[in-house]
Amino acid sequence: MKKNLNQKLINLIEYYNLVNANFLLSNTPLNRMSESKLYNFSGTKSEKLSKLKKKIYLIKNCDLKKNAKQLVFANGNINPKIMIVGEGPGANEDLEGKPFVGRAGKLLDKMLNSIQLDRKQTYITNVVNYRPPSNRKPTEQEIERYLPFLKSHVEIINPKILLLLGSTALNALVGDEEIISKARGKWFQKEIGSSKPWIIASFHPAFLMRQPEQKKLAWIDLKMIREKLRKI
Repeated sequence: MKKNLNQKLINLIEYYNLVNANFLLSNTPLNRMSESKLYNFSGTKSEKLSKLKKKIYLIKNCDLKKNAKQLVFANGNINPKIMIVGEGPGANEDLEGKPFVGRAGKLLDKMLNSIQLDRKQTYITNVVNYRPPSNRKPTEQEIERYLPFLKSHVEIINPKILLLLGSTALNALVGDEEIISKARGKWFQKEIGSSKPWIIASFHPAFLMRQPEQKKLAWIDLKMIREKLRKI
């Protein structure tokens, strides 16, 4: 009985972390989209990405950077129909310098394969580009600092579809008034710089590994993406 109660408590804590319960309790949600700027770069898409990566690399007085092994910028096709945004690098990503290469990355690959996609057809990055210590969630201040980089990243890639994995990506690019349990499975468009992709949110693969019963909802989201890709 005690073991069951402990597991229920763990599940409850994970759920409130997922939906960012602190925002539910706030009467004044932030609107990051109106507060943060974008960086403008000249050149080809590859040159713009290179300049963006260098700007992130040169960031100063960043505790994430101080504690991480290396910058984790992005991976995949720079001319994709779909761009994927996660939360932040984990231990494996920090070692290899690429996003989603650990257990969560393997699950993401399976999710993409289920709708006939792979990394060669997608572009993947994260809200923050350096690993948060102990794989914790990025803080509000860290998200605010990296948001201009992320928005510039989206504008440069200019995808048709933007898939936001987890509450951190959703709240960073859409707003803190949204919770993923209600926002997932819905299409909407939002201007991010000069880009205006179709956006859909879904559960982060790391959460799905802890809560496998939610995979059925993630599958619904994936099928929606498959149908949208056929139309655009």
